[in-house]
Amino acid sequence: MACRIPVSPPNPPQPPPTAPVPAPDAVERQAHWEQVYATRAVDAVSWFEPEAAQSFSLIQTLAPPPAAAVIDIGGGASVLVDRLLDAGYLHPTVLDIADGALAASRRRLGERASRATWVCGDVLDAALPPAAYDLWHDRAVFHFLTTPAQRLRYRRQLEHALRPDGYLVIACFAPDGPSRCSGLPVVRYSAATLGAELGPCFMPLQETQVLHTTPAGATQHFLYMSFRYRAT
Repeated sequence: MACRIPVSPPNPPQPPPTAPVPAPDAVERQAHWEQVYATRAVDAVSWFEPEAAQSFSLIQTLAPPPAAAVIDIGGGASVLVDRLLDAGYLHPTVLDIADGALAASRRRLGERASRATWVCGDVLDAALPPAAYDLWHDRAVFHFLTTPAQRLRYRRQLEHALRPDGYLVIACFAPDGPSRCSGLPVVRYSAATLGAELGPCFMPLQETQVLHTTPAGATQHFLYMSFRYRAT
């Protein structure tokens, strides 16, 4: 079973750039999310959770502290990093496209912020180290990727950065969840369609639906799934 995504033969070697150059759509996405965090309180956005309990429970079960290397995709203003540090995880990584979101978490954590690694960038082209993470967590980023090309780039990044036999914990809007979020369209997933999108290298372990209540009192159905990465 071939799990790696085929790529075209490489071009002649070129000097590596000092940093990836964002595509135009990445620039637009970053501008959107920076505007969100510049104009709204972090505890007023619809995806805010005061505890990140479901994510933390899955992470702690699959990749216990302190040695497990965890990356939180789109976790800029989330309190998940607080819970990871409280539990003894060493240097969790938080990646977010909006520096304003990351800054909010660093302010909240104070001196403890130095115990985490902060990456401001688009997950689709961020310079992530190879096979560096035991667990990749994503709550509500993947469902914003509405084109096959975006999802392919995401999966390449995931397979590049996750260690063989590592774990993926991912949460997306369920089939009866919202069709839009923060003014943007989303893709809703069942367990079957999410597993098919990720491909055969990701072995499903657990699935559950969670009813999230927004700060405004609305409810949203999320699908949480965990997978094990079987690289070949």
